[in-house]
Amino acid sequence: MAYELYYWPSIQGRGEFVRLALEEAGAEYIDVARGQGRSGQGVGAMLALMDGGDVAHPPFAPPFLKDGDLIIGQTANILLYLGARLGLAPADEADRLWAHQLQLTVTDFIKEIHDTHHPIASGLYYEDQQEEAKRYATEFLRERAPKYLGYFERVIERNDGKHLAGETVTYPDLSLFQVIEGLRFAFPQAMERIEPDYPKAAALAAAVAKRPRIAAYLASPRRIPFNQQGIFRRYKELDEA
Repeated sequence: MAYELYYWPSIQGRGEFVRLALEEAGAEYIDVARGQGRSGQGVGAMLALMDGGDVAHPPFAPPFLKDGDLIIGQTANILLYLGARLGLAPADEADRLWAHQLQLTVTDFIKEIHDTHHPIASGLYYEDQQEEAKRYATEFLRERAPKYLGYFERVIERNDGKHLAGETVTYPDLSLFQVIEGLRFAFPQAMERIEPDYPKAAALAAAVAKRPRIAAYLASPRRIPFNQQGIFRRYKELDEA
């Protein structure tokens, strides 16, 4: 039975980290909110599960994954579940927890990336907090992005020089690829300046992009383009921060 992925149909967002794992593994899955679900059509099916109904453990927000009767929410939690099943996590328990820890660090990173354009409230328009966003983005690009990228660079170096955990691709590698691609979209000038300081992270992202299934996915209509509604948004005035 195919996995059912529930996420907003017009953005990459946090759902993209799950999509990348499913695509890399060649797993059969249905992107339900994009009108492909067996249990309902479009966003309505996703909202119905979030409302609870007969669901024992209703998710707070997408993304969430349905595998038979099991519903799993939260991106890092979904990837923890899928990792072992799709061959994208280390075999040893301690190493699996390490991969999960890395994914949770990615989660922290993307929260800060999102806050570069919405530092006050997600419910407000960017234009309502543009001054604060400029100040937040300046600090983010000066201090926080280098801190996170530097951490991942050191992890790769201490591992095998090519991956974050183990000697084969795991889901944190796919997630770091997505973060770097998103930062390149949102902050092309800043990334041109700071990315050379993290050659191993950049090389990891390039290697992931060349993997056959990932390359095919990136070239397909299944890959939603970056846009101004997701985590990564391009505002020229923020990139100049």
